[in-house]
Amino acid sequence: QVQLVESGGGVVQAGGSLRLSCAASGSIFNINDMGWYRQAPGKQRDLVATISSDGRTNYADSVKGRFTISRDNAKNMVYLQMNSLKPEDTAGYYCKANIRRRTWTNARDYWGEGTLVTVSS
Repeated sequence: QVQLVESGGGVVQAGGSLRLSCAASGSIFNINDMGWYRQAPGKQRDLVATISSDGRTNYADSVKGRFTISRDNAKNMVYLQMNSLKPEDTAGYYCKANIRRRTWTNARDYWGEGTLVTVSS
């Protein structure tokens, strides 16, 4: 089994900061891309940022310059530092990781259950 658990969400005023963490645990051989996605009520789930196993990053235009994704490969963790938060950043934030469980199996995507971020104006 593989599990992804997010933490760090909460309520913050506009202009504030939060740091999200996501820990992958269980039967893991290696982890490829990791990323953060968000879903506001009544809207689709959208990409926020991704990071490859060698540290290459990709960001949604709406968060460039404000959010920073990073990872700790030794700990199987990914982080999202969110600065200058805006009310429109309010959403459930979900961690995704592409994980290979065994050398002879294909990698597949796993999702966490999400953590809620609320930005008040």
